[in-house]
Amino acid sequence: MRIITIVLGLLLGLILLAAAYTWIALHYSYSEGERAGYLQKFSKRGWLCKTWEGEILLSSMPGAIPEKFEFTVRDDVLAAQLSAAAGKRVVLTYAQHKGVPSKCFGDSEYFVGRVTVTP
Repeated sequence: MRIITIVLGLLLGLILLAAAYTWIALHYSYSEGERAGYLQKFSKRGWLCKTWEGEILLSSMPGAIPEKFEFTVRDDVLAAQLSAAAGKRVVLTYAQHKGVPSKCFGDSEYFVGRVTVTP
């Protein structure tokens, strides 16, 4: 009986530790910033955990090969704004969360918190 109590206590401790780590990874950002580019791709995807994933093309100057910036959106209202802005130039305000333990929270480590459509 004592061994079962110890094993259950260790298991509960590991679960609490994993939950605390996940909470910290999602609520404290490594970096924050803005990226501007043309919204090329935006969709809700995933087998079990559906997340909003997108991609903008960053171009530093005309004729240069654009760089892709992949991002995740967790807010449905923000996702609707981005869906309406497909093909347009947008400015994304993001927070980078390193070490998020599961793809259920998003495919990328860049989580967008605000979008501005620019003319």
